[in-house]
Amino acid sequence: MDLGIDRQALVPVVQQIVSALAAWIRESGASPGTRLPSVRQLAHENLLSQSSVIEAFERMVAQGVLASRQGAGFCVAQPPAERGLRCESQWYEGAESGWGAFVDNQLGELKLGCGWLPDTWRESDDISYAIREVTRTDTAAVFNYSTPLGLPALREQLLKRLSHIHVAARVDHILITQGASHAQDLLIRTLLKAGDTVVVESPGYGNLYRQLAFHGIKLLEVPRTRGGPDMPALEALLHGHRPKCLFINSLYHNPTGTSLSQAVAERLLQLAHSRDFFIVEEDVYGDLQHATCTRLSALPHEDRVIYISSFSKTLSSALRVGYLTASGAIIAQLSKVKTMTGIGTSRFAEAVVATLLANGTYRKWVQRLRRRLSTEMAVTLQVLEDEEWEVFAVPAGGMFVWARPGVGDCSTLHAQARRLGVLLSPGALFSPTGEHSDWLRINVAYASDQRALALFKAMGPAGSTSTILKTTRM
Repeated sequence: MDLGIDRQALVPVVQQIVSALAAWIRESGASPGTRLPSVRQLAHENLLSQSSVIEAFERMVAQGVLASRQGAGFCVAQPPAERGLRCESQWYEGAESGWGAFVDNQLGELKLGCGWLPDTWRESDDISYAIREVTRTDTAAVFNYSTPLGLPALREQLLKRLSHIHVAARVDHILITQGASHAQDLLIRTLLKAGDTVVVESPGYGNLYRQLAFHGIKLLEVPRTRGGPDMPALEALLHGHRPKCLFINSLYHNPTGTSLSQAVAERLLQLAHSRDFFIVEEDVYGDLQHATCTRLSALPHEDRVIYISSFSKTLSSALRVGYLTASGAIIAQLSKVKTMTGIGTSRFAEAVVATLLANGTYRKWVQRLRRRLSTEMAVTLQVLEDEEWEVFAVPAGGMFVWARPGVGDCSTLHAQARRLGVLLSPGALFSPTGEHSDWLRINVAYASDQRALALFKAMGPAGSTSTILKTTRM
């Protein structure tokens, strides 16, 4: 069995063995009880040490993929009953427990539609240094609660970052949260009550829809276009409803990758004033900005805009550090709810992020990340063009492309994805009502993987020679 080990790759050899064996199990359809080649045989055929093969086998036993039999080597394990309940239609960020999108997937499937960076892109040395620095110099951060608003040192650093993107704020108007979803939850609890109405973009962030529905909030959908919300559709909604808030993802929108135009932003602010509603602007991908862009919070808005961001998408999801800025009155209410419902956020995590901001590490990291994503975006768009996939809009940056195959149907697409070991994020997950859609969110950080390329080709016309990128006219 040739495992295709690449000794020049950054991925450790043991992990390459695990991934190759998982791919063989998946692609061959090996049934439970199927014996694997012996440790000695695999090591010999692939010029590996037996210890590396043993470590890979043991890791897969711990994951439940393999089983060890005394005196009989290793075989494919019997999957637990619940593993048979996997359903791609139930996958969305925040409810992936059906098949474990937030944990190491046992068969190494490619999460082409996920909302975060691959582990192989992460740079752990700088975070490790910051952790050591905090534990060495800041005992309080290791053992004590944070302040109600969050660590002052972090809020000072955030104030500097906000000034760089022209978002006016004050240190005492910044509230640290456990990520952007926590910030949204605090706002929903504080500003809204069951029966209230809000406007959301469609497609948009699925977990936001579920948060709002959980609290009994009524959702009004406005279509997302290349330049932001569809303004005629929004104005028509406002003639018949009085929403309390509008939730928007201005820059590098999830899932379409589009960004807000200046004209749409100015009209949104006019409507917020005349119709008396707040705008909640989520900007979790904003640090990926490498071109001129428009943020509502950077325009004069007289406290109508509440700004949310996070380090989960760029730095580390595990640290769970986000923040928001709003008027002093709203911050005071949010601080009380935050303290009442969770005592506080992690002072340790806040100190680590503050350290990375203060020593310039984070700034250099996102610069490298922007360049890498920009390269992957260009490559992905070219591949989609070559295979004649339809692209909703050409993103100016970020990590998402919203696209669909030019040929074939959804059943064929999902069958090909299962065959190739690719997990998809279909359009229904980004609809407030779960309405069927053949659009897919594609994360360009995963799109150069051979499995993704094979899927794009499988769903394109044979021998495609297209040179024109097709986009939806809106």
